[in-house]
Amino acid sequence: MGEIIEGCRLPVLRRNQDNEDEWPLAEILSVKDISGRKLFYVHYIDFNKRLDEWVTHERLDLKKIQFPKKEAKTPTKNGLPGSRPGSPEREVKRKVEVVSPATPVPSETAPASVFPQNGAARRAVAAQPGRKRKSNCLGTDEDSQDSSDGIPSAPRMTGSLVSDRSHDDIVTRMKNIECIELGRHRLKPWYFSPYPQELTTLPVLYLCEFCLKYGRSLKCLQRHLTKCDLRHPPGNEIYRKGTISFFEIDGRKNKSYSQNLCLLAKCFLDHKTLYYDTDPFLFYVMTEYDCKGFHIVGYFSKEKESTEDYNVACILTLPPYQRRGYGKLLIEFSYELSKVEGKTGTPEKPLSDLGLLSYRSYWSQTILEILMGLKSESGERPQITINEISEITSIKKEDVISTLQYLNLINYYKGQYILTLSEDIVDGHERAMLKRLLRIDSKCLHFTPKDWSKRGKW
Repeated sequence: MGEIIEGCRLPVLRRNQDNEDEWPLAEILSVKDISGRKLFYVHYIDFNKRLDEWVTHERLDLKKIQFPKKEAKTPTKNGLPGSRPGSPEREVKRKVEVVSPATPVPSETAPASVFPQNGAARRAVAAQPGRKRKSNCLGTDEDSQDSSDGIPSAPRMTGSLVSDRSHDDIVTRMKNIECIELGRHRLKPWYFSPYPQELTTLPVLYLCEFCLKYGRSLKCLQRHLTKCDLRHPPGNEIYRKGTISFFEIDGRKNKSYSQNLCLLAKCFLDHKTLYYDTDPFLFYVMTEYDCKGFHIVGYFSKEKESTEDYNVACILTLPPYQRRGYGKLLIEFSYELSKVEGKTGTPEKPLSDLGLLSYRSYWSQTILEILMGLKSESGERPQITINEISEITSIKKEDVISTLQYLNLINYYKGQYILTLSEDIVDGHERAMLKRLLRIDSKCLHFTPKDWSKRGKW
C-alpha cells in the first residue's frame, strides 16, 4: 500500500443530512502533520465544496484507494496553472436548449388572454409565433435546477467579485479560515477568502460587526470597539420597516468597508474571485435592528453603470439568517430599486446553486402573482403580454420567458401559446405565499437614483 498523497481518491466516512453514515468518493487535496498525527483535507466528488473538511486516518477506506496517474501534467488554461493532477475541475455545467422552428417562442408584445377551463385550470393565450431563441441552462455544483438565463460565453471581468476559474488552484480550492466571530454569531466559512496569510492559522478570526474590520484576538476586537463609533453600516439608510433596514454604500466613498464586506462574502461565495476595485459599485446592506445597533443580515452589490441590465453583481444572505426569507427579501429589494430607476434588471451570472434556487423561486412567485391577479373585463378574457409582465415586475423579459418555461406553463396550440395554470400550480403558489411573511413595502423606500453616466468620476 503506497503512501496517501495529494490527488488520491478513496471513500471517506461522513454523516449525511439524516445523520446517517455514508462513504462517498473523495479526493485528497492536502495532507498535514499535527503533533505526529496526519490530517487529510478532502473534497467529496460531486458534492459542493462547502462540505470539504479535514479528516483523520480512521475515516479513510484504504482498501479502495485510487492513486493519481503519474504521467498527468498540471493542466493550464490560457497559460495559467490550473488544478493539480487528478483533481476534478469544478466547471459550470451548461446545457443548451434550442427552440425548434416548429415551436417558436412567445413574442414579447402579443397579448395573452386568461380564461377558466373545466373549472380546474386557468389558461392564458400567450404570444404569436416570434423569433427563435436559444436559452442556456445553468447548473452550478450539486444544483440540478434548470435555468434558461442568458449567460455570457466567457466570464466578464467586472463585478466586485468576479468569476474566473483559471485561478482555481490548489490554494484557493481549500478553506483557509477556520471560524469567524461576527457579533453574536460564529460562522464556519464554506470557501477560500484571501484574508492576510498570518490570520489563516488562527482558530477564530474576530470581525467588528459594524465596520467589518478584522482582528486576530478577542482582546484586539475589544480594544477596537472602544474606538469604533459605528453602530450601522456607513452610507445612507434608504429603507426602514420594523426592524429591517437597508443602507446604500458607495464603493468609492467607503472603500475600506466595501473591501472588508467582499472578504467576508467570499467565505460563502464559491464562483467569485475578489476584485479589489470597489469604486464602480454600490453595496446595499440589509440589517436587523436591536438595542445594540444594526446587525448585518446580508447584502447585494450592483454596478453603478451596467451595459447589460445587471441589477445585482453579488448577493449573499449570511448563514445564520438563511432559510428565513431574507434572501428573497434581498432579491425583491433589488427589483424595487429597478422599478424606481424605470429599468428591467437581471442578476450577473453565474449564480451559485443557492442563488439560482432563490431567484427561480422569486421569479416564479412574482409572475404567478401577476397572472393569478388578472381580472376579466366585460365578459372577455383578460390579456397580458410578456412586455407588460416585465414592465410591472422589472424582471428582464428573458427571465420572464425562462421562468414560464421552467414552470412548464407554456403549451403550443393552434399557432398560439397557451399558459396553463393547473390546480397544483395555484395551490402550491398560495401555500408558498402564506409562508412568505417578509415583503418589501415600497412606501418605506426613500431612494433617488443617480445618473452615473453624467459624473466625471464615480
